[in-house]
Amino acid sequence: MAGNKIVGYIRSENVIWLVVASLLVGFVAGVAFGIYKSGTIADPHESAPSAEMDAVRQQAIDTLRARTEKNPQDVEAWIDLGHQYFDANLPEPAIDAYEKALAIAPDDANVWTDLGVMFRRSGSPDKAVEAFDRAMAIDPTHEISRFNKGIVLFHDLKDEKNALVAWESLLALNPHAKSPGGQTVRELVDHIKQNHDDSK
Repeated sequence: MAGNKIVGYIRSENVIWLVVASLLVGFVAGVAFGIYKSGTIADPHESAPSAEMDAVRQQAIDTLRARTEKNPQDVEAWIDLGHQYFDANLPEPAIDAYEKALAIAPDDANVWTDLGVMFRRSGSPDKAVEAFDRAMAIDPTHEISRFNKGIVLFHDLKDEKNALVAWESLLALNPHAKSPGGQTVRELVDHIKQNHDDSK
């Protein structure tokens, strides 16, 4: 499905994913891990949104919450509510909204991926990996979940071996996969392997 492709960095509807960008020196030596949305970088350290933006987002949240209270089976409202909390950097309520959506429609690989990003942001990398695994089980061609899994394994869980397995499984699907920073996943994998060989 087009929405899970990495190349082009364009999400389908409200799909949000986690990616890796190189900052210099080399790839892994300067790897930074952040959130990219719709082809733009959302810096987790950026200044807080204006009060006007806060009011707009709060209104959207209030509207979506009213929809879910009126119809708890409104899966799209739960997903959109999760995205609003995601963008507000509120992982716990985002997780709650995504989990409610998945309780209704459990076979949405994109929502599982978004949930995984929120688990990672909330400090639960193991749960993040489980969520990405669920996304891949639902859609074996889901590229973003494979990329995200590699990031969490490598950066948060310090599991280089399985991070490479995740990224190489992505390359088996799409040999030309890239991060929004412009680096190909192949370059990233080869660089990690080279560093590993050099350290022996």
